[in-house]
Amino acid sequence: MSKTAIITAKDVDVFYGEKQALNKIALDIPENKVTSLIGPSGCGKSTFLRCINRMNDLVDICRVEGSIQIKDQDIY
Repeated sequence: MSKTAIITAKDVDVFYGEKQALNKIALDIPENKVTSLIGPSGCGKSTFLRCINRMNDLVDICRVEGSIQIKDQDIY
């Protein structure tokens, strides 16, 4: 993890059943900085945010692979 990153995502894949929604996402979100996710509708912004706050756990057919760390602790 980068010394300034508070959230680190490595090789994050998200599947809804057989459909892959995110593919190998890697991202460091720095501490004490404003960070935004921008892109067209349907590109995975909300899906990634739901990975960080564990809301995808409520979706029976959702599977999250890879690593997301907050303050050096893997949240999965």
